[in-house]
Amino acid sequence: MVDQPKTEKSLSSQLLQLPVVVAALGYLVDMYDLFLFSVVRVPSLKALGVEGDQLLPEGIALLNWQMAGMLIGGIFWGIMGDKRGRLSVLFGSILIYSLANIGNGLINSLPMYALLRFVAGVGLAGELGAGVTLVTEVLPKQIRGYGTMIVATMGVLGAILAYFVADLFQWRISYFVGGGLGLMLLVLRINVFESRIFENVKERQVKRGDLLMLFSSRERFLKYLQCILVGLPIWFVVGILITFSPEIGQAIGLSAPVVAGKAVMLSFSGQVAGDIASGMLSQYFRSRKKVIGGFIVLSLVFVLVYLLAPLKDVNTFYLVCVFLGFANGYWALFVTIAAELFGTNLRATVATTVPNFVRGAVIPLTSLFVYGKAQFGTLNSALAVGLLTAALAFMALYFMEETFKKDLNYVETD
Repeated sequence: MVDQPKTEKSLSSQLLQLPVVVAALGYLVDMYDLFLFSVVRVPSLKALGVEGDQLLPEGIALLNWQMAGMLIGGIFWGIMGDKRGRLSVLFGSILIYSLANIGNGLINSLPMYALLRFVAGVGLAGELGAGVTLVTEVLPKQIRGYGTMIVATMGVLGAILAYFVADLFQWRISYFVGGGLGLMLLVLRINVFESRIFENVKERQVKRGDLLMLFSSRERFLKYLQCILVGLPIWFVVGILITFSPEIGQAIGLSAPVVAGKAVMLSFSGQVAGDIASGMLSQYFRSRKKVIGGFIVLSLVFVLVYLLAPLKDVNTFYLVCVFLGFANGYWALFVTIAAELFGTNLRATVATTVPNFVRGAVIPLTSLFVYGKAQFGTLNSALAVGLLTAALAFMALYFMEETFKKDLNYVETD
């Protein structure tokens, strides 16, 4: 009993060291900027003269530009993270998306809006992967799950912050706030140190950040594909069900219109609890796979409730958004397992590209949704896409390696 306070102090001091805190705050700003568009989509488009039935297709087009930027940025920052270091990504990515989001507050046309969402997407792509990679490498394997849980939880709080800032201020000011927060965080990052594991690999003659290595081995490619597929249900929920909740609510026949910003805020409030729960459960069960599997099942259940239950009251609909968000709370575990599956010389490449390929998968998913909407209706189309993502995720998880106890001090070879 005498040693217990020392153990707790030691755990807290490791979890609250500067790289973990800065990675967490960086992801908070990242998620604020990333989901601010979902919150201000309707008012910003209306300010540019878009009305009525055009709000959905124009919103999807802008979202796709953002996701295309994240696809390209994910590859660029991932390679940079393994070649130059995790810190170079943390500095470069936040600078680009902070300036781009300030520019978003100054736009006066749809083409300019699309261009700046693309540039912001490129910048936003680097934050999570580099942060998670750094945290997994500086923390002991016994507490890595707690570290990435902190990062993910702070990120979700950033999405919630986006709702409240957009509710208090005009949409242009909300973009300025996001850009300003990012520039302020750059100052704090000056004192962050690189992981010792990466520094040791950097001194050796080892290929680093070689994207082709992911495709040169069948085993590595399958592991990489599994990582991407496991994350699809999260972004189906975020990119389709929540982002376009006003259109889905109208198709359901709710008693009042759905406010997209409120749906985003409530779903991410649920995700805060989900991220904490999944992180704690993975430490308790000493398994990433079991917990991820449970959350995918939970997500599928609430997707069915969201689309098929005879909901009429808008407040009940919002409550289901909270539960959907909770079931989405395995985002940190999904990125953590991607980082743990690969060696130090490819870890940042994988941890950065995988979440961005999942985010980028919103492009084909929304295309399927829009095509099915014209053929089968809004709800049936969303249901079909949701069942597809869940089936792919279950299949990938079944073949995935458990990484909870894995030592990360190793490299990938040709």
